Amino acid sequence: MIKRVDYRNLTKSYGTILAGIVVTVVFSILRPDAFATLANLINITRQISLLVVIAIGATLVMSIEEFDLSVGAMASLGGVLAAKMAVAGVPIFLCFLVPPIVAFGIGFVNGWIVTKFRVLSFIVTLAMSTIIGGFTFWFTGGATVFQNIPRSFRYVGSTTVFGIPLLTIIMFALVVLFWFIMKHTSFGRKLYAIGGNEVAAEVSGINVRKYKILTFSLCASLAAFTGILMSSRLGSAHPTGGDGLFLQSYAAVFLGRTVFKEGVPNIWGTFVGAAILGILANGLTIMQVPTFLRDLLTGFIIILAVIVQKVGRDRD
Repeated sequence: MIKRVDYRNLTKSYGTILAGIVVTVVFSILRPDAFATLANLINITRQISLLVVIAIGATLVMSIEEFDLSVGAMASLGGVLAAKMAVAGVPIFLCFLVPPIVAFGIGFVNGWIVTKFRVLSFIVTLAMSTIIGGFTFWFTGGATVFQNIPRSFRYVGSTTVFGIPLLTIIMFALVVLFWFIMKHTSFGRKLYAIGGNEVAAEVSGINVRKYKILTFSLCASLAAFTGILMSSRLGSAHPTGGDGLFLQSYAAVFLGRTVFKEGVPNIWGTFVGAAILGILANGLTIMQVPTFLRDLLTGFIIILAVIVQKVGRDRD
């Protein structure tokens, strides 16, 4: 007897991936000479690398049902600190190491305030974003840092390994690392337990406060590291350079929640969400579609993804 296919569950489980495939096919048909090439595929992976890295941090925070609205400002701060240190002649490895450590401390403060005083995370991190933005503007005088940046600092953002951008390699390495952490370690399972039911997690013996603080700290570090990679790629650092990644990162996470039936934040889902956004932006750019229209389409896609996820949950 032939088993009947449940198209509703199939669409709910893989609808986002299918949508991404459809978008890819459409652009490939419309512009096969520019879009459907290996060079453009490699270019897309480089374009989404920064978004994926910062979105991994957002995924961690959302797995505990919290938000960190300071990731954009944190990325700007990380890029500016690293660029300033490089210009001052600080060893390059310290330029890549110190800002994430500083950001870890700021994330620790975010998590401590949220857990100690039980304040809504989006309020705390929004205020922290304003503080970081003000400090970054003061630190740079509102100017872009670009003069006398050493070539060694730009190496990570511009070099390739066997034709593959180093940024792409770093992105995949972090995706695999954090997928393993979230899927196969007690740390990841505890984060999902906290996000599923914080009270039950605490009753079961999980130190909720500790893991929440650590999650905010890791999210901040990944955001700062994203800012460093951006500065390395561009060869400059702007005091608001990371702001554009904020909404995009959470858009990738929300899209990622619709990739799998469970409807929870997950690393590979976030990667797929970022890839879809990257493919859409790349294809529309090749088609010479105005930027404002790209933003409109991206916004509609995010709203549609949230609605699909909500409807799917209500029908379960």
